[in-house]
Amino acid sequence: MKIIKAVVGVLRNEHQEILIAQRQKAQFMGGFWELPGGKIEANESPEQTISRELKEELGIQVNQVNLHQTMVHHYEDRTVQLSIYNINQYQNTPAGIEGQAIAWVKIDALNDYQLLPTMRAFIHSITLPNKYWITPANNHQSDEWMSKFEQKLTQNIALIQLRSKVSLDSSFIAELYSKCKQHNIKLLLNTIDKSFKETYCDGWHLTTHEMLKLTTRPCPQDKLLSASTHNLNEALNAQTIGADFIVISPVQLTQTHPNTTPIGWNTAKEVVGKLNIPVYFLGGMSEQDLDKTLKLGAQGIAGVSAF
Repeated sequence: MKIIKAVVGVLRNEHQEILIAQRQKAQFMGGFWELPGGKIEANESPEQTISRELKEELGIQVNQVNLHQTMVHHYEDRTVQLSIYNINQYQNTPAGIEGQAIAWVKIDALNDYQLLPTMRAFIHSITLPNKYWITPANNHQSDEWMSKFEQKLTQNIALIQLRSKVSLDSSFIAELYSKCKQHNIKLLLNTIDKSFKETYCDGWHLTTHEMLKLTTRPCPQDKLLSASTHNLNEALNAQTIGADFIVISPVQLTQTHPNTTPIGWNTAKEVVGKLNIPVYFLGGMSEQDLDKTLKLGAQGIAGVSAF
């Protein structure tokens, strides 16, 4: 099977809209919309490719980029290894230099277009934050637990996993969800009795045990679904059942599980490289690890006490 290495770029305008381009009819997957970019040529780095391709396609001069995400997609006759770059600085106004249609689109309207298969995972990767807070699993209604939850609402956290090892009253969860909505924070449920029908959440988180028992996605596409994984096989399984993103752990040694051998940065990087969906690193993480994590192409870091 043919392997194609390619790069695409994420351009945003002052309205935080994303630029997408329509593939021409004669091209593979003609008519579909995608991020602008192209194939990596021999003796060319991905950064050189994205600069060249965007100049040829859009007439812009790229000045500053950073790696956003990598993914691999298998078509019937080819495998595409894709690197997605944020185009942080560029000169000139983008235009369809090669005759292709282009459009600036709001993130929540991207699904109105006929997108390439790789674009669904990309949409999640640009809407999910780089920090994912997991609540302590016990004593939820204690003053200490509630105080910590209230603090996180004002600490630049945009995604929270409500983790519990015991049943929680639905009215209590609904109250937390209401607080999250007021601060534009998404709340995922990781409770022992989740039904995937709860209306007082933005989605659900699966334990590894729960995930391995599933063969299909247990919730609607308009809700988020994440899963805990500890190796590449589990991560791939989570992707297969339709998880929108995963958490891989433990990347480093943790104080809470001192006898658990960490998977290490290299294995975590391999997982990122083999998956199309966003990956959070968990275990021994701190905010000082965020930059390294992002450079490896991961979505960000997750933790109970990491931030």
